[in-house]
Amino acid sequence: MSEGMMRIKGLMAAAAVAVVMAAPASAAWAAEASRVASAAAPHMSIDNLYRTQSLVGTTPEGFAWSPDGSRVAFLWNEEGYPFRDVWVFDPATGDKSRLTHLGGAEAAGAGVSQVVMNDDGSIFYVLQGELHHLDASGEGRRIESDKGAIRQLTLSPDGRSLAYVSGGAVDSRADRYLAGGGLWIRPVSAQADISSRHVVGYEDPKVYVEQFTYSGDGSHIAFVRADNRPLPVRDIHYDANGGQAQVSRVARPFPGEPTTLFTAGVVDLSASRVRYFERPADDHHIWDIGINTDGSRLFINSSDQLADDHTIYMADTATGALEVFYHEYDFGHTRPDWRAAWAPGDDGLIILTDRDGYLHLYHQRAGGQPLKRLTDGEWEIEQFQVDRDNRQIYFTSNQSHLAERQLYRVPAAGGPVERVSPDRPGVHAPVFSPDHSRVASFFSDDNTPPELFVFDTRGGQAVQVTRSPQPDFDQFDWADIRYVTFNSHVDGARLLGRLTMPPNYDASRRYPLIVGSVYSDAVKNQWGGRRAHPTWGLDQYLAAQGYIVLNVNIAGSWGQGRAHAKRMHHSYGTMDIDDLESGVRHLVAQGMVDPARVGIWGSSYGGLMTLMSLSKKPDVYAVGIAGAPATNVWHAYPSQMWIMGPPDGEDMPARYEAQSALYQVQGIQDPVMIIHGTRDQVVLYADTVAVMEKLIAAEIPHEVLTIPGGSHSWATDNLAQTRYAFKKMVDFFNRTLRPDTDGGVK
Repeated sequence: MSEGMMRIKGLMAAAAVAVVMAAPASAAWAAEASRVASAAAPHMSIDNLYRTQSLVGTTPEGFAWSPDGSRVAFLWNEEGYPFRDVWVFDPATGDKSRLTHLGGAEAAGAGVSQVVMNDDGSIFYVLQGELHHLDASGEGRRIESDKGAIRQLTLSPDGRSLAYVSGGAVDSRADRYLAGGGLWIRPVSAQADISSRHVVGYEDPKVYVEQFTYSGDGSHIAFVRADNRPLPVRDIHYDANGGQAQVSRVARPFPGEPTTLFTAGVVDLSASRVRYFERPADDHHIWDIGINTDGSRLFINSSDQLADDHTIYMADTATGALEVFYHEYDFGHTRPDWRAAWAPGDDGLIILTDRDGYLHLYHQRAGGQPLKRLTDGEWEIEQFQVDRDNRQIYFTSNQSHLAERQLYRVPAAGGPVERVSPDRPGVHAPVFSPDHSRVASFFSDDNTPPELFVFDTRGGQAVQVTRSPQPDFDQFDWADIRYVTFNSHVDGARLLGRLTMPPNYDASRRYPLIVGSVYSDAVKNQWGGRRAHPTWGLDQYLAAQGYIVLNVNIAGSWGQGRAHAKRMHHSYGTMDIDDLESGVRHLVAQGMVDPARVGIWGSSYGGLMTLMSLSKKPDVYAVGIAGAPATNVWHAYPSQMWIMGPPDGEDMPARYEAQSALYQVQGIQDPVMIIHGTRDQVVLYADTVAVMEKLIAAEIPHEVLTIPGGSHSWATDNLAQTRYAFKKMVDFFNRTLRPDTDGGVK
């Protein structure tokens, strides 16, 4: 194995930390597994990888602990169908049981979207936007029948009340229709004569509660009001449903246009009084808010639209007085990953900031006072949570490896950092029990589809609660995942690549290479590389066909510090594609890749990088596929100004043209395919038409796969569309890159 190459593998059964199944497999499942094991290895095809009864199973989601921390509820389907029911797990006994039986093989939709638990054994859950209650005896019914679009179910700290946001609710007291997202609160009871109390609401559907949180004593609720009324409205015309003309009207701003206005507010629940807190600029984003134990103080963590000016305001909820608690300005900052929380005892704030180069934790006791640094090192913290009672801070970070997210803790007063998650490489997304003694973790690694694991924060075994892949999963010859480090050939920055290797890789041969799906934050030690990555099966299929697949932690990605991210400032389609090229150069130099057979693909921002790479680096790539390509940054969301800058200044329009593939496509010399849905509200289909016009004018051969009525998520709208598009992509690559194995698409 060449220098810098490494593999991150899951631990075997004999590893130091045992992983125990929560319950034995059912007899039916075991019988099916035995039958499959005795059969021939299944055929790897796009149809089999993307089937209704998912081969990798249905991911467990929506973890929610009971107030006493004795049980955890989650949403899952053990048979691999899309519809999720409510399940519950008892860590003390190891028992796992299904509480609702709402969906079967033919059930439509994704099922239950959220659940919360009570100590009495009952649960509240949301199904198709409607609130339901299931008592301890198993009797369930819909409650709050006059409300819809219910979301953000949250139990009060004392477990006595339930708050939620509802859109389309009727306020019977005022006899009016609340089309916006209002905030409601109700006692934890399912009695028919008990209804929710409306505490915050808006008549305009463009005004809604974006987020909220209780004070520690449950007496107040802090919230963020989002107001989309200033946004321009645009009509997206498309043909679908039998070729009929359709119009989708959306609030969609471009850079420099009016954007969402954010205002923080506090509800005094005892007096039903609402107070709003106006910041100097209400179009500055609010990243998070937090109200102290007795509801007397509120922090508002915000920044300007360019993510250069980071300010945390502190408000007196009784008087409305607002002061600057924390402030930092850095021109060219490109990632607003800042977060804040109250320190134990309400002794100031714990702040996550990259002010000293990497995202680390600091304690600031009062406004304007110096910060005390709690963590340090050339690694970054992704998210954190304060255990106020035990004066500890839990956080996930990449301290162990850039591609991992492991769980750690540090004393709130500062001190040594201690690892909490088991000694197994991978990625954790933890949900803590109320007393922080247990963790329900959404865990995955390169070889393990996501599962629910539960472990004790004081040590001990990790218990695997779910087993999601279907019986024939283990019969497939899955790709080998490796990691490789290399330097940028432009500025020497250290980069990390994730390789999906053919299962029968032969080091004496040179393989065709697919770079992609290219995107930022694309290198993680978890199944498919990214949690929201829909192309895990496509990557596996390409590897089985004899391709190597490469993803690179490009400039602007999380995890390598402020300087690495700032390499992307004003640099769409420049530094990012240089990093991709550096990965190709390294693999060619290692003798792994045939330099004449390199392809690239990506969607959205990845589509921008694909077209830019084909135009600027024709000697590197032989073919490319751009899905929903963001070809014109004048039509990006205003938030993208973090990187591309504002639409004004002495360097305009040259700066935007340099970052827009629309103005670069004339340099394309190699085969290119564009895939785009006509109903895309994020990247306009009209922008692809503009690119097509330029390609035609320059007589550049290209193919366009139009998805009628397809959204920006064209790869996941529906399975038939997914299979169709992916087969077209494989065929397009095979025609140019000629993998050594059979390249037919089945």
